Amino acid sequence: MGQVTLRGIRKRYDQVEVIKGLDLEVTEGEFLVFVGPSGCGKSTTLRMIAGLESITSGDLLIDGLRANDLRPADRGAAMVFQSYALYPHMTVAENMGFALKMAGVARAQRDQQVGHAAEVLRITELLGRYPKELSGGQRQRVAIGRAIVRKPKVFLFDEPLSNLDAALRVNMRIELSRLHKSLGTTMIYVTHDQVEAMTLGDRIAVFNQGQIEQLGAPMALYNRPANTFVAGFLGAPKINVVDRPQAGAPAPHQGLWALLTSGAPGSAASAASAASAGLRPEHLHLAAAGQGIPASVVLAEHLGDASILHLKVDGIADLLNAKVGTDQRNVDAGQTVGLAPDAAWALTFDSAGRLLG
Repeated sequence: MGQVTLRGIRKRYDQVEVIKGLDLEVTEGEFLVFVGPSGCGKSTTLRMIAGLESITSGDLLIDGLRANDLRPADRGAAMVFQSYALYPHMTVAENMGFALKMAGVARAQRDQQVGHAAEVLRITELLGRYPKELSGGQRQRVAIGRAIVRKPKVFLFDEPLSNLDAALRVNMRIELSRLHKSLGTTMIYVTHDQVEAMTLGDRIAVFNQGQIEQLGAPMALYNRPANTFVAGFLGAPKINVVDRPQAGAPAPHQGLWALLTSGAPGSAASAASAASAGLRPEHLHLAAAGQGIPASVVLAEHLGDASILHLKVDGIADLLNAKVGTDQRNVDAGQTVGLAPDAAWALTFDSAGRLLG
């Protein structure tokens, strides 16, 4: 099993309410990612599911059973933390089997479960080593293995990759995805890294100030964000957001606005009521010489497979970002270029930041 249900979950510290009435259904076998900025409530929610934080009000159900007052050990959940928290005086095998030993599981059965988990994580050759003899990635696998041997209904991950370097994070993302497919167990994963969220999750819950702004499949949220917060949080470089030009605004600002609102979904109605328009950097192209909306290149980041151009358009306060191909790598800071937005991908938002159309 492994179905988790949150009904009106609230968390208050004295007079400060940090979780403001969450309703959420996590289906059996799902990989759900909680993503959002620091302090948004995602880790607090995970800890309430684990039983490490009390619930002020609302109901937490695990496989239909109310779990608010159950001890953490009785909830069928296993948590993997940001820090590995391995016992330095124990071998890998002893670390992985410690919880089973404390539960009174026989030695032969412990060894079997530890051996199986080690095979799944491909760390069998490390079972006799001590934590000090392991790399960061190996230690994290041991921490995950310690959770696997308990055969939980739900795995809870609290930013488990944040202590790893960039290359190792990529490898561990692949390993976690493979592990989920292999085990088929429900996983809830907390991160502030939108790349991890987009690549790992079956669904993403975007948190902001103790609430879920939007819940859905990664590409659904990326292409149709519910509001400017979600639009700005998912995607790197960030989405370009252009405010409606005021009367007398410079021509480049007015021209770009007209192009963006002409192609947005429900364009006629959206253009009339829109307060801002958004466009992802990969949909902001460069026009042929002498054409398009004029912009000056403030900075060009050449990444090899693509270039990120940071552009100043007269009348628009924030710099715009364009992600262009290698055929335009000769563009550099100080140049003037023309912009040709793919308006079919434009999004429009009302004065409260909500998606229109």
